[in-house]
Amino acid sequence: MSTTRRTVLTSACVTALLTACGFELRQPPNYAFLTLFSSAPENAAIGVKLRRNLESSGRVEVISNPRQIERAQVIFEQLSELREKIIVGRTATGAIREFQLRLRYRFRLRTQGGKELIPDTEVVLTRDINFNETGALSKESEEALLYRDMENDLVQQIQRRLAAVRQL
Repeated sequence: MSTTRRTVLTSACVTALLTACGFELRQPPNYAFLTLFSSAPENAAIGVKLRRNLESSGRVEVISNPRQIERAQVIFEQLSELREKIIVGRTATGAIREFQLRLRYRFRLRTQGGKELIPDTEVVLTRDINFNETGALSKESEEALLYRDMENDLVQQIQRRLAAVRQL
């Protein structure tokens, strides 16, 4: 059997196996609502990312103008956003060796009539970061990257929770 024939046969088998196991590319989530009012600040990173991701699905219009709140089917309320930097480890001399970065975010989702679809929910994300005084500047940029990563993770978690709402 030639190598090209073997390659074609192997790729056909792999394709058949992937199809048979139910594999399919991730689709944008289906939401139970078409319009959402977001109280997250327009200039906050999480609010911008959430708005961008919801609108990119092409199925949800995000309203941020409070004057147009009556157009929204659901209201997303950001209750709090808190970033913390906690000392986790020290050396024998007392110098800081490790930090834990935390991002706490509280939100809820309700209808115009006040029916709670997602009650007051807090999502806490953490990342550990080693610290060295000689590389303080590089650690600052690493910290910023870790917070950005946590923001992206948080937006994905919020989107999954919004998609879990089945009826208004």
